[in-house]
Amino acid sequence: MPTYQCKVRDHRGEAFMKVMQGESADEVRVRLREMGYMVVTPVTVKRESRFADLSRSDVPFFEELQRRLSMMQRVKLEDLTVFSRQFATMINAGVGIVRALTILAEQTPNPRLCSIIEDIKARVEAGAQLSDCLGRYPSVFDNLYVGMIRAGEAGGVLDEVMIRIAGFQESSAKLRGQVKSAMTYPIVVMTLAIGIFIAMLVFILPIFARMFSQMNAKLPAYTQFLINLSNAVKGPIGLAIVAGVALIAFGYNRFAATDQGRHFIDRYLLQIPIIGPVTQKVGVARFTRTLGTLLRSGVPLLNALEIVRDSAGNMVISGAVEDIRQAVREGEGIAKPLEKADIFPPMVTQMISVGEETGAIDSMLEKVADFYDTEVENTIKSLTSLLEPLMMVFIGMLVGSIVIGMYLPIFSIINTIH
Repeated sequence: MPTYQCKVRDHRGEAFMKVMQGESADEVRVRLREMGYMVVTPVTVKRESRFADLSRSDVPFFEELQRRLSMMQRVKLEDLTVFSRQFATMINAGVGIVRALTILAEQTPNPRLCSIIEDIKARVEAGAQLSDCLGRYPSVFDNLYVGMIRAGEAGGVLDEVMIRIAGFQESSAKLRGQVKSAMTYPIVVMTLAIGIFIAMLVFILPIFARMFSQMNAKLPAYTQFLINLSNAVKGPIGLAIVAGVALIAFGYNRFAATDQGRHFIDRYLLQIPIIGPVTQKVGVARFTRTLGTLLRSGVPLLNALEIVRDSAGNMVISGAVEDIRQAVREGEGIAKPLEKADIFPPMVTQMISVGEETGAIDSMLEKVADFYDTEVENTIKSLTSLLEPLMMVFIGMLVGSIVIGMYLPIFSIINTIH
């Protein structure tokens, strides 16, 4: 199938080149208009470079290598969120599933997601259910996604479910972005500070040490300690420290990969003074948002609790959800088992209890999720404003400790000269 190109404008008025495959230029022009683009220049056949021809025909190894590398690309939550929102918009507008998948496959920038969409489209065209096709890729579409699609297919409200999925993913992406930004800042600053400290200790301090040695200057105890530390870091002790850190990281990853390790780490995170409350609020927000979205989409309560248990992201919360699921299986409601779990605050249990009494538990869960999303956002802003001066003080202490060690002998030499 030939490849065509032309210049188009999107709904914001921005112009760019669009490349698309099609049977003819007229077909490509019609499809671009259906996708909401305004065609600015004539649709012409794209001329490919000699290197592209060589990689495909003369040297097929390049094509296979490129395909394998593209398939290794990870599908990010942002890519999946855009896919869900566009899919929901087209389904809600009356576009057929196969046609919508065809359009999404053509405009998805992620090569792996594009290949997955094309495979799903082929299977749907052959008569398979959309939920079954999505379930073939659990690394991209988790149980939550597949379960909601299956409920939408069963209830005939796939368009509404897709819109809820898109909204849920956008909320999850926003929450995850806030947490990631709060964690990234101190980690990056601490890494840079430690790197600067080691660089000054290994490369700059020895220059001053040689200068002091040539002057036969008597070094203060603190400066001598830094020089001994520099010599140790450059020698076998430094290699032993690096090997020890690597061994500890490897052991931590192996321990965290086990169920016992994950449970221990997740419980310990909840007990840390500053990180614990944020982790708890994030877990409660995710639990209430996921459960409320599933119930509103028509997923049965037991199935919804099972999906929430598998997608909780915290082993302590997963265990509490499993206890709730077992209690519901035995005929109890949700509120009483929630009270027995220490992870859920009293406000959550009381609002869910009111939701059970009024028959609007899904709406109540979403209100709780909105409240805790706001709480997480405010807490992260407060932590970020607190960490900024602390990180500056930390950097100043590390760099200043080296600078003081280098200049103390100079002061002693000046006093001796006087």
